[in-house]
Amino acid sequence: MRSADWYGGNSKDSYIHRAWMRRGNPDSAFNATRPQIAIINTASDLAPCNLHLDEVAQSVKNGIWEAGGVPHNLPMVSLGETNVRPTAMLWRNMVAMATEEMIRANPVDGVVLLGGCDKTIPALLMGAASVNLPAIVVPGGPMLNGTFKGERLGCGTGVWKFSEAVRAGTMSQEDFNNSEKSMIRSKGHCNTMGTASTMGSLAEALGMVLPGTAGTPAVDSRLLQAAHESGIRIVDMVSEDLKPTDIMTIGSFTNAIVALGAIGGSTNAVVHLLAIAGRLGIKLTLDDFDRIGSRIPLLVNLQPAGEYLMEDLFRAGGLAAVMKEVEKHLDRSAITVTGKPYVDSLNGAEIYDNKVIKKYESPLQPEAGIAVLRGNIAPDGAVIKPAAASQNLLVHTGKAVIFESIEDFHARIDDPSLDVDENSVLVLRGCGPKGYPGMPEVSNMAIPKKLLEKGVLDLVRICDGRMSGTAFGTVVLHVSPEAALGGPLAKLQNGDIIELNVPARTLNVKISDAELAARVPSQAMTDALARPARGWEHLYIEHVEQAHLGADLDFLRGASGSQTPRESH
Repeated sequence: MRSADWYGGNSKDSYIHRAWMRRGNPDSAFNATRPQIAIINTASDLAPCNLHLDEVAQSVKNGIWEAGGVPHNLPMVSLGETNVRPTAMLWRNMVAMATEEMIRANPVDGVVLLGGCDKTIPALLMGAASVNLPAIVVPGGPMLNGTFKGERLGCGTGVWKFSEAVRAGTMSQEDFNNSEKSMIRSKGHCNTMGTASTMGSLAEALGMVLPGTAGTPAVDSRLLQAAHESGIRIVDMVSEDLKPTDIMTIGSFTNAIVALGAIGGSTNAVVHLLAIAGRLGIKLTLDDFDRIGSRIPLLVNLQPAGEYLMEDLFRAGGLAAVMKEVEKHLDRSAITVTGKPYVDSLNGAEIYDNKVIKKYESPLQPEAGIAVLRGNIAPDGAVIKPAAASQNLLVHTGKAVIFESIEDFHARIDDPSLDVDENSVLVLRGCGPKGYPGMPEVSNMAIPKKLLEKGVLDLVRICDGRMSGTAFGTVVLHVSPEAALGGPLAKLQNGDIIELNVPARTLNVKISDAELAARVPSQAMTDALARPARGWEHLYIEHVEQAHLGADLDFLRGASGSQTPRESH
């Protein structure tokens, strides 16, 4: 066991390590054959979607003890998507780095990763991949369905829908305020197919979750059972030396991308999967998302692309029932934390409600995976989620209306004199990884009030930032290179003709290459990186990569392994 480098022998150093860790533990807790298991726990009162993970951790502990291991709770920085400013994405890489360093620094032989809210599961997987000790994920699970006035109320999605209704004058402020009390019905993360639900599902498709666990509601006792079983399984994984590099292969990423299309998952999964792959040395690119997943049929009828919520998906057969329908697209060699092929876990999976999970032959949409766009606006790529877009806008030409920052957007979007109509293309820049910094979820810009009042509910929108997985609309995002780096997005001007063609996978401004090259970036974009920064923000701006590479830090690509650090006593 790796932990024997701390606890084994009779030296002064081993005495110190054992003595300070006894705290009532039996002598056998330091036996060289008993694996020491860290439970990387992102529970936090300020990350409400992860608040219940202390309870989950206890069930994991019970399973580890039962299997002969020794569990240790290891709290990790937790990122609450709804509270953390300026954006949780600014710290995803910090959590990944802290996870990596704390696993390596401590006497542990394997890890259980507890995450729920959007950035926590990706960050934990990134960190664990870089150490490459046996690891297993227990997703925290979605909250129960919310309702308001007898209708399903999806968290996140309902916010975008209702806030626009208030601005359009079709919903009262009183109803809007009252709906707030109904949205978050229980513990757990968002109940829509937002980023949290997506990443929990994709962690299972990657093979890092006990099959059948992802999507289990946070309040369901079966989540605690799965947590207990995960505690048992990690002990066996240590004895088998089954590591993330054995599980998360290129075939596993193929399965995750197929799952992303079939469930109508969040566009945020693109940057997260790219970053995880980067830690593993797997050459995953934006083009792989389009090649593998863009024409996968949408089978899950969940908000924001559909009607239902995660609790409905769970009772309808869950992720396994969905993946059984797309089995012919899956890599059959990819394994899971069980050591067995992922496809074996789908045997016997059934659809119990075909209103929630559609058959392959009669999907909600025939082609709904993430589409990758390129052109003179986005030479390194941009993405769009057709499942959440308006079909009539997927091929569109219109005049650009430029906003230099999210603050500029908020200040002017409802100005009656704003030169905008139903054919306009809203362009928001300065929201990329370096320019914001942190690449915030602001791309799903609100529709101008004067257009809402005319019944216009969607416009083409373009941004170098991200959007919430709970959001909807015809939104082109992750434009790379970002505007703050002087990318073409920084050179667009009001009135430029923008041409979007999703079937052709193109995004262009209709001017000559010579004219575009001759233009200089807007002054606001030139100024974006001139502001002083310190601490993590400074480090992040200096080293963060662009969206098409996963927005990880350049010096964190790859792995450093699990070699025991030098002794300090």
